Amino acid sequence: MSPFNIVVFVKQVPDNTKLKPEQLTGNSLPKEGVDMIVNPFDEYALETALRLKEAAGAEAQVTVISLGAASAKEIVKKTIAAGADAAYLLSDPVFLSGDSTSVAYALSGALKQLVPDAKIAVFGTLSLDASDGQTGPKVAELLDWASLTTCKNAEIVDLETLNVWRETERGIEQYTMALPGVICMMKCDYELRTANIKGVMKANKTEIPLKTPAELALEPALVGAAVATSQSENVWPRPAKTAGIKVDGSADAKAAVDKLIAYLRENKVL
Repeated sequence: MSPFNIVVFVKQVPDNTKLKPEQLTGNSLPKEGVDMIVNPFDEYALETALRLKEAAGAEAQVTVISLGAASAKEIVKKTIAAGADAAYLLSDPVFLSGDSTSVAYALSGALKQLVPDAKIAVFGTLSLDASDGQTGPKVAELLDWASLTTCKNAEIVDLETLNVWRETERGIEQYTMALPGVICMMKCDYELRTANIKGVMKANKTEIPLKTPAELALEPALVGAAVATSQSENVWPRPAKTAGIKVDGSADAKAAVDKLIAYLRENKVL
């Protein structure tokens, strides 16, 4: 029996809880001189993949693919410590100059080259730095696979079918997905497992191969800035919260409601 291959895509991002206002300049978040972490939504993706691996049986494998600077190697090693079987890092300056379209092309090409028989690709629903939520669906389009976003959980029905639960404005929805397919995980009701000593030792010994566009047989004209269709104009700190207003209706409820409605109309909420 051939392995049941699951691919997880992870990204190294700045820890936005530690960014200072003076660091938020230009059109992207800083990548130098700041703490870097695994994108939190990608941790849910990895834990989902590890659970699917356990459910699929002994022949299942989880492979992690990341695109980023060479420094992302340490972040990728943490996924091995948590339970991934193998990992690759797409690292070349040209990769870093694109947008979600060029990244999706690179990631889909990497999957075809490195794990051609993959059955499931798992993403975080968005990244802290870009926050556009487009990469996973674009990879699915390039692979001609089914895809679902804002997923909360996934369970294997059999080696050709997946049950997926999504969280929408209408509540939780359940879908059945024919494989191969792409799922993009949001915050789940479970967290990424803690790495044990055995996993940490394996991660320390594991060499993370660095892959270039040429090694992945990618078309140069479709990688990086050459194919980018969007760009960020600016980043800035979130405005400070104001004290707001307090409407006291204890003495006259109708007057309080009238005051609140007038305020909402004045601020074009109504």
